[in-house]
Amino acid sequence: MSAGPRGKFGDKKKKKARAKRVEAPKFCRFEKDGVFEVDYRDIPILGRYVSAQGKITSRKRNGCTAFYQRQLNLAVKRARFLALLPFVGE
Repeated sequence: MSAGPRGKFGDKKKKKARAKRVEAPKFCRFEKDGVFEVDYRDIPILGRYVSAQGKITSRKRNGCTAFYQRQLNLAVKRARFLALLPFVGE
């Protein structure tokens, strides 16, 4: 069992470069709509920011500003406590 010129694991394969996806620029829907406070009773809007597993999506994913992300987190937690939103997904 002798090691060849490239070691005992053989030739290294070249990796193909992946094409990067072009994503639409993210924007805060709350700022666009002129919402001042995120309401915990507005379930259809809060449902957009909760994943299928029941996790609150990050700012990087949903495009919210820090101000509205903090309000969104609090609103989702309040809605869960009052059983308006599920703690886990379907």
